[in-house]
Amino acid sequence: MITPSEAIALQKRLRRSVSRRWDGRPVRLVGAADVHFPGRGRSRAALVIMTFPGLETVESIAADSPTAFPYIPGLLSFREIPPILEAWKRLERIPDLLLCDGHGTAHPRGLGFASHLGLVLDLPTIGCAKSHLFGAFEEPGPERADRSPVRDRSGRTIGSVLRTRAGVRPVFVSTGHRIDLRTAVRFVLACSPRHRIPIPLRLAHQSAGRI
Repeated sequence: MITPSEAIALQKRLRRSVSRRWDGRPVRLVGAADVHFPGRGRSRAALVIMTFPGLETVESIAADSPTAFPYIPGLLSFREIPPILEAWKRLERIPDLLLCDGHGTAHPRGLGFASHLGLVLDLPTIGCAKSHLFGAFEEPGPERADRSPVRDRSGRTIGSVLRTRAGVRPVFVSTGHRIDLRTAVRFVLACSPRHRIPIPLRLAHQSAGRI
């Protein structure tokens, strides 16, 4: 098993390969990935594939596996990607875009779960997290689609604090891999017509927690 120090070194190498460019591909299927840890050394990963923009479920996969890495903040991708890959093997349809319950480039070393998974799968990914991890930001306005930038210590924009529903807490959106931030925000909003959390991620979260 990889050690925490080796994992950090790997993050620093891999972040150079992350692409923040969107290729303009047509998106007909959007996916979401989430992982739940029920205890006793087990992990449960869930993948949900939906049509876009209709957001109708076409496939839902869940897979249980041993937990391969301890809980260490900033290194969650090493804990979450192995079970996701087990579920990925069972998919019959590959999404054009994948939403991840976690951060992408808005990460202390620029390689959160969404970016790391995007590199592994060579797929456009978006980080959509429920809570803040890294970077400075101001609260966005109260209305749906209001947003404010998340900036690193140098002032570079690394994410967006996005209000997906008026009057509720925002989510934290960042590029994962092979997508730009503006496009990532657009897809998160399109997948969140009624709720704070995008519908594909809501369903993946429910599936991962269903033991």
